[in-house]
Amino acid sequence: MYYIYVLRSRKNNKRYTGCTNKKPEERLHDHNTGSNAWTRQNGSFDIIYTEPLSDKKTALKREKYLKTGAGRKFLDRVTPL
Repeated sequence: MYYIYVLRSRKNNKRYTGCTNKKPEERLHDHNTGSNAWTRQNGSFDIIYTEPLSDKKTALKREKYLKTGAGRKFLDRVTPL
C-alpha cells in the first residue's frame, strides 16, 4: 500500500505533497523531526489530505498530478483553510 499525503505548515501555511509506503502519520513524524531540508525550514506540519493507492506507479502519478495547477485547485477545494 502506498499513500499520497499533503501537509500544511503551521509556520507559513505552505503545502508539502509527498508519496510514501509508510503510514502517513509515521511520515508526518519524520517531517516534523526534520527529515529533509525543505520541511526542516518550514516548520511543524499537520496532515490535511491522504489518499491510499495500491501500487507505486499509480501513487507517483497521483503525486505528480497534485503538484500541477489542476491538482492544487483540487486540494484547495477539498482542504480549505
